[in-house]
Amino acid sequence: MTKKRGDDSGAERILAAVRRIPRGRVSTYGMIADLAGLPRRARLVGAVLRQTTARVPWHRVINASGRISFPAGSDAWRRQRERLEAEGVVFVRGRVDLKHYAWPARTVQLDELLWKM
Repeated sequence: MTKKRGDDSGAERILAAVRRIPRGRVSTYGMIADLAGLPRRARLVGAVLRQTTARVPWHRVINASGRISFPAGSDAWRRQRERLEAEGVVFVRGRVDLKHYAWPARTVQLDELLWKM
């Protein structure tokens, strides 16, 4: 994705954050948005990844429920799952355990502590 002069869409920050995801780990669209300084812009992350021609490990970005966002069984879904499994990421019933594979490691949020009774 090319950046227009004066356009601060955050695309470069998003791509830089995706490049930092280590092999064998995953991140969510929302986590990448946060890392890029664009909180609550998970959809923008998806749009940037969809449009980019840059070489980034796009396959390491999944949705917040730990699933691949492409339609199940599609070529893109299979390709993403195969790449993740080749890196050692395990799927259980179609999901990745974010407590184990998420990067950066997921921290307990304050509201989870307050309301998890």
